[in-house]
Amino acid sequence: MGEQTRVKFPQEVIDEYAALGVDLPALFSAGRLGSRMGVTITEASAERVVGTMPVEGNTQPYGLLHGGASAVLAETLGSIGAMLHAGSRKIAVGVDLNCTHHRGVRSGLVTGVATPVHRGRSSATYEIVISDEQDRRVCSARLTCVLREADVEGTLSDIERARADAGQ
Repeated sequence: MGEQTRVKFPQEVIDEYAALGVDLPALFSAGRLGSRMGVTITEASAERVVGTMPVEGNTQPYGLLHGGASAVLAETLGSIGAMLHAGSRKIAVGVDLNCTHHRGVRSGLVTGVATPVHRGRSSATYEIVISDEQDRRVCSARLTCVLREADVEGTLSDIERARADAGQ
């Protein structure tokens, strides 16, 4: 669960981060929370980020997909898109997340697709549509991230620390 081995990155993005010695799948992973929730990123570019999450294990007391779980998937996908848009010299920090839940889901896998609404120099906004296995919309979300200058060496140290904490 949460493995990033199937992510498809654009070649120019792979090259940019490889030149910095960055493990791209680790950098753009769903993190510890996403891993616990079974989030898997299957496609990632600044134009489109796709990921899945199982309903099982992510439900509220009535047995329905928890709205917070949908929010985690949405913020993960939108943040990855914003980070890819920003490039290796900036980091994306979520400042606003809005989720509207349309229908309940009790089982299976949900799929989220994030696409850009706005991509600027200092902010990026993504729309995220989460659907069930019958391609019915479960949740509509919008995430806005501020894009901040990054200390690349500090960011790499943070990633290495996080991976060590996760036992990777």
